[in-house]
Amino acid sequence: HKVLLGAYVLHDEADHWWGNAKQRLEAVGAVGAVITWARFKREFLTKSFPADERNRKVIEFMDLKQGSMSVSEYAAKFKDLCRFARHYNTMEAEEDKCVKFENGLRP
Repeated sequence: HKVLLGAYVLHDEADHWWGNAKQRLEAVGAVGAVITWARFKREFLTKSFPADERNRKVIEFMDLKQGSMSVSEYAAKFKDLCRFARHYNTMEAEEDKCVKFENGLRP
């Protein structure tokens, strides 16, 4: 249902892009095959954020330290940037994500 809602809110160029992307994905699989939310997000981020921009966000995430930010500001920035670092977005990496967060906090 998330994919339907996500596609519903697309307008103009984004809606046209999704129509083409959906046809391409269905051609690879079976027509009418379920396109998962994870696949939709991956396709959308690939289209919306060029690889060099995503790489800059990953580097910014890897270098992120609390510095002069409050803990809540740091947590918000961490969450925002973490979505670009694919390794940290798996169930297996949840502990790694916690360690990364803690290591970025100031003493």
